[in-house]
Amino acid sequence: MLQVRAIPALVFAAAILWPASAATPEQVARSITIYRDSYGVPHVFGPTDASCVFGYIYAQAEDNFWQIEDGYIRSLGRASEVYGAKTLDDDRLVRALEIPRLAQAEYDRATPQSKKLADALADGLNYYLTRNPQVKPRIINHFEPWYIYAFNRFALYHQFIYRQAGHLAPADIDSAAQPQGSNMWAVMPSKSADGHALLFINPHQPFFGVGQWYEGQVHSDEGWDMSGASFFGSGFPTIGHNEYLGWSHTVNRPDIADVYAEAFDNPSDPLAYKYDGAYRHATEWTETIRVKTANAVEDRRYSFRKTHHGPIVAKRDGKWLSIRMAKFEEGGQIDEWYAMSKAHNLAEFKQAMSAVAVPMFNAVYADREGNIFYVYNGAVPKRSPKYDYSDVVDGSTSETEWHGYHTFNELPQVTNPKSGFVQNCNSTPFETTVFGNPDPNEFPKYMVGEGDTDRARISRRILWNHDKFTCDEWAKAGYDTYVIDAETESPRLVSAWEAAKQPSLAGPIAELRNWDHISRTNSVPMTLYLLWREKQYGTAVIPAAKPKQDPVESLAQVVASLEKNFGTWQVPFGDLNRLERRQSGGEQPFSDEVKSLPVAGAPGDVGIVFNFYARPEKDQKRRYGVAGHSFISVVDFGPEVKARSILVFGENSDPNSPHYFDQSELYAKQEFKPAWFSLTEIKAHSERAYHPGGERTERAAR
Repeated sequence: MLQVRAIPALVFAAAILWPASAATPEQVARSITIYRDSYGVPHVFGPTDASCVFGYIYAQAEDNFWQIEDGYIRSLGRASEVYGAKTLDDDRLVRALEIPRLAQAEYDRATPQSKKLADALADGLNYYLTRNPQVKPRIINHFEPWYIYAFNRFALYHQFIYRQAGHLAPADIDSAAQPQGSNMWAVMPSKSADGHALLFINPHQPFFGVGQWYEGQVHSDEGWDMSGASFFGSGFPTIGHNEYLGWSHTVNRPDIADVYAEAFDNPSDPLAYKYDGAYRHATEWTETIRVKTANAVEDRRYSFRKTHHGPIVAKRDGKWLSIRMAKFEEGGQIDEWYAMSKAHNLAEFKQAMSAVAVPMFNAVYADREGNIFYVYNGAVPKRSPKYDYSDVVDGSTSETEWHGYHTFNELPQVTNPKSGFVQNCNSTPFETTVFGNPDPNEFPKYMVGEGDTDRARISRRILWNHDKFTCDEWAKAGYDTYVIDAETESPRLVSAWEAAKQPSLAGPIAELRNWDHISRTNSVPMTLYLLWREKQYGTAVIPAAKPKQDPVESLAQVVASLEKNFGTWQVPFGDLNRLERRQSGGEQPFSDEVKSLPVAGAPGDVGIVFNFYARPEKDQKRRYGVAGHSFISVVDFGPEVKARSILVFGENSDPNSPHYFDQSELYAKQEFKPAWFSLTEIKAHSERAYHPGGERTERAAR
């Protein structure tokens, strides 16, 4: 029987060791110790949760201030001041969604504890700038506490939810969006060799730009001890583990955003729109966006409009389209992740998630009591079943309005299934495991927006067929490179060739016929198969050939291209598929002349666990990774939690840092580094210990 603890008491109790108003940034900094381990990962120890946020963001700024500021610049709708007209559409969308205004309002109504955390984050960044005058911000010379709420909305809604709303033209949505997937698994003690629950954390995010992961730990005397990863600019890890439990997320597609067709049809009253046989009036306002040009930064003024549904974001077939997104105005996501990180058991974790403020993302959970849990999380609006909400809906009738949200308990979920495992790979909740899946007939059709995926199919096979995982086997499975899609597609190609009788392709066909469907860096058939499959079906970053080609013709073109670029079609996959680190924002082109590493991972489209999306670069022979396995962690929930982890590159964005590319060597070999958690092991593997601001210290054992 689990003991239910009061989450509000955990999250909002004022267990403060000093009055916030009495502590200067210098005093807070001196109360904090940052231990940098041998991979440069910061372990932040402080007396309060707020002091840990101060130290965590300070450490981030030391490693990549540029990326923090870039994310905040974009979330404030000011990117065009830096990048010019190419980011103007993004800035206009941020202003249309009123992200800065909503962020300020959320900070103003935040609880005292939440304000302490937001204040600490801003103080940490401002203190970093004070102590590092050599760092020259591009436009943000002073950070405000409400900026974190703007960044959170931008990262969630601009980058994820708005893109999924549909029915908006490519010009309305950034067509250069990187693929965002993920894998996550958990097994019960019955399927682990040491009798502990095991967790696999594996988000697939861009390697460059907004959405990069940063690894760290926060440990406060108020009982907060969270280790894992977050996006640059966040105040604490939002996936990972504490002493008792851990979780990960994958992107899902619940129907949490609706696009409404608004009827502005009154020439004498341009702001009037039809609603239930009468008229309502839209709100209109203007904003000034500063845009960098060749010679100056000029002001451009734009008008924006919103109805009671939300902002007007497009026009289609003579109708203005507005968008409403779940929990967009309410906020609360940071509080929910904070409560999740403070939970001690499954009951507390579910209670934290029951706020359903985080509007999307599947979650998989494991804990040291042996529990595992999966939920298809989403702030799903209740709607009338008369309408198809996957299409644009009529905004002129109250019948299409939302009627509150489905509760957390009404979402598809699985706890401790008979099969002993749960998984999700951006896949349907109705195929989470083998026995005890949710029944799709028990949920409204508008709730779940995705089917099964090949990554989920290979995951279920791995998890079901393996009796008991050792920790080493669990870690190895996280880099599995079996290509399940090739089981059907490779024989199809061979059969097509046999019918076509094209002797010039006999060599490549022999390679594919004898292939074991495992991707390796020395694999020639993997090179042939992936390039062929791209032409047939495309991937998340490579479009398919148009018009659709004959399979044999596609293979002939692959062979000709390899012979042209490499002098032979017998190209090992690792000679083509490379990992190379460039400037943090992704503006710097890849180059065959720069150090890179061979990688066996491949696009998730082929049904492989080790996801690695590589793209061609103009005038270069090789391809370079831009997304995929980005932060990976495997966790063993014994009496003392043990974890291994890896970042795709390293903690520091400075090419002169020893932690610029050090983790890439392990990543390319499909290995992990230790993720030290206890103070004893952190000290044993610490490169240095210091207060924010640079003063070295040897903090006593806590």
